Amino acid sequence: MVSSSVPPPTAGSVALPATQRSPWWELGRRLLAALAILVGTVLLVWFDREGYIDGNDPTGQVDLSDAIYYTTVTLSTTGYGDIAPVSEQARLVNAFLITPARIGFLVLLIGTTLEVLASQGREMFRVARWRRHMDKHVVVVGYGTKGRSAIDTLVRNGYDREGVVVVDPTSLAVGEANRDGLAAILGDATHRGVLRQAGVDKATHVIITTDRDDSNVLVTLTVRQLNPDAWIVASVREQDNVPLMRQSGADSVITSSDAVGRLLGLSSMSPTLGSVMEDLLTYGEGLEVAERDLLVTEVGKQPQSLPDQVIAVVRDEKVHRYFDPVVSLLARGDRLIVVRPARERPWAPRPGTHNEDLAEEA
Repeated sequence: MVSSSVPPPTAGSVALPATQRSPWWELGRRLLAALAILVGTVLLVWFDREGYIDGNDPTGQVDLSDAIYYTTVTLSTTGYGDIAPVSEQARLVNAFLITPARIGFLVLLIGTTLEVLASQGREMFRVARWRRHMDKHVVVVGYGTKGRSAIDTLVRNGYDREGVVVVDPTSLAVGEANRDGLAAILGDATHRGVLRQAGVDKATHVIITTDRDDSNVLVTLTVRQLNPDAWIVASVREQDNVPLMRQSGADSVITSSDAVGRLLGLSSMSPTLGSVMEDLLTYGEGLEVAERDLLVTEVGKQPQSLPDQVIAVVRDEKVHRYFDPVVSLLARGDRLIVVRPARERPWAPRPGTHNEDLAEEA
């Protein structure tokens, strides 16, 4: 989960996007700063070498190698004392220039070390905690247009983003998923190890949305072996691959190219029909297709007589069209597939959303 401590912008304020820098860039910047402090201190000692005395040299003179040596032992706070400032100017330079440089050098070294250790520790703790609590979640393979749309639909229908895990082989897609507040695994979902990292064995649903039908088939087979009980929804580009996908273990198969082609055909023949179909597929506005429980007051009635526009009835895990004689009268345990307003209106209430008694099976 992505969180931020930055307060929300107020009216009239300027909000700039956060700057993302590579850890290697940050490390290189700090190394350059430390090197600049070293070189600057060496130059200070070298230019003021007449104010220093070398106790190990009979002449007491300080050369360039002595300046480098003095700088390293001074900045590291080792301080052997064999080279020391003796003139008033050299002592003042040590007090007001070299001492602050020493402090800055130590801050760079200690700060970098602590930041690396702290960030690694925090990340390891977060991952371990995430793995402990990740259960009954949704795994989405592929974070392209289809994967993002599927997750967006889940979230808009009340599903928690923390219960979604993305698997994608590209670091760009994983970064986008993280910025969208999602946990993500970088890797090829056709490999068992990657799917195990995503906790697919504990997932309730797996959505497979890669752009290759052969990859989707292989991912479906692997998921089904790791989790026989997961509900697998997979997309295919070609209708001919639907039977193969179902044989691989997919519970639901969506044909992307045929679906788009049918929508294009409907829109060309009947623009109004095409707009209605697009409305049904768009969340939050106009009409929506939804599944709901049967209410006690609806038992024994015909599907056509209900306030909602019933288009199908789910009975004993089988889907029946509303005109099927098998469901001419609704029974306890039925579930309804309805077309209803995406948002409830005063003149169009939504049954099943006002704490009514549900007609569950006895």
